[in-house]
Amino acid sequence: YQQHSLTQMSLTNENDTVNVDNTPQNNVFSRRDALVKGAFFSFVVATSQSANAFDNKISNKYDDRPKRKGPQPKDLGIATRKDMIGEEYQGLKPCGPAPNCFCSTDSIEDDPEHNIPAWTWPADVKSKEEAFIQLQDVVNSYKPGQGNIDGGGFKIIKFDSSSGYLYAQFEALKNGYIDDVEFAAMGGDNIVQVRSSSRVGYLDFGVNAKRLNYIAKGLRAKGWDATGVDFKVHPDYAMQNQVQ
Repeated sequence: YQQHSLTQMSLTNENDTVNVDNTPQNNVFSRRDALVKGAFFSFVVATSQSANAFDNKISNKYDDRPKRKGPQPKDLGIATRKDMIGEEYQGLKPCGPAPNCFCSTDSIEDDPEHNIPAWTWPADVKSKEEAFIQLQDVVNSYKPGQGNIDGGGFKIIKFDSSSGYLYAQFEALKNGYIDDVEFAAMGGDNIVQVRSSSRVGYLDFGVNAKRLNYIAKGLRAKGWDATGVDFKVHPDYAMQNQVQ
């Protein structure tokens, strides 16, 4: 849409010039100039999209495809939320109705299909800062393309070990879908709340579950209690996304 708008702007500007001198010759040059400028703007937009791609993507094969990144949600992080009956609570952004999101601060009573257990770091990790540095290391060791997902790479966007928060974005290779993943210290001395969600579309074909399970496995190797997503506990998600 941005590309179309920029091209349309060029055409409008050139038409303004045509109105000053409406001779056929000037019309021809004005239209030609508009096409040239439109092509230039297209190149700029395409270059900008490519520049914004994550450095650790596994391939450049689909760089020429239009990307559907979707807008970044404005209400990420720990904030005051409202449950289904309007009562306030502190938590991460709740999942919507689509089977493409998991969040440990969603109520298991109200929304069992999206709720997953929070993760906890082991007793030998002496501080929140140390725990989140471990978490950062595990996320940074994530392998784009594992399980045939996240081939577009990933990037940690925000990290604060003192407050206990990590926000990362993961990208699909072909269509450029961006998923938002958050970890936040909340609910106890060694508890980390977890959220992974798609921005666009209805189904995720198991992407968010595979991603969380990969990260959870890396943390369990360090002694964390990180359950991940069990498809037996989320049968509707598994059925709709055709995963098992």
